[in-house]
Amino acid sequence: MTTAGVSPATLLYRRVLSGQSPLLAPVFVDAAVLERYSGRPGFSIVRSDTIGRLKKEGAWSLDFGISPPGHVIHLSVGDMISRLPDGERDHWVGHILAPPLSENLTKAQLSPGGCIEDGDTRPW
Repeated sequence: MTTAGVSPATLLYRRVLSGQSPLLAPVFVDAAVLERYSGRPGFSIVRSDTIGRLKKEGAWSLDFGISPPGHVIHLSVGDMISRLPDGERDHWVGHILAPPLSENLTKAQLSPGGCIEDGDTRPW
């Protein structure tokens, strides 16, 4: 398979959806999530134009991408699981940016086997 002319996002999602690296799936987060750490003793945040790192001295660090114009950052599901301590994950989850979800599909995914009444079916 050639990669010439294929966007990095397409290559990433191909790898995620092939099952090779599902934990590379990106999570998009409001950059305001970093305000909690800014200026706090023991924490540092550094960045280039497109990549940043949050570090708790002697404990953990987390790399993230910076989407233009800089209000959104992204990291992988795997990094959220393996690099963020349990006590930090809820803070990050509270800043996740996502398009509106189908409430009923989400309920069905969270409680398989439940009955969801959503009106009559019809052709798309």
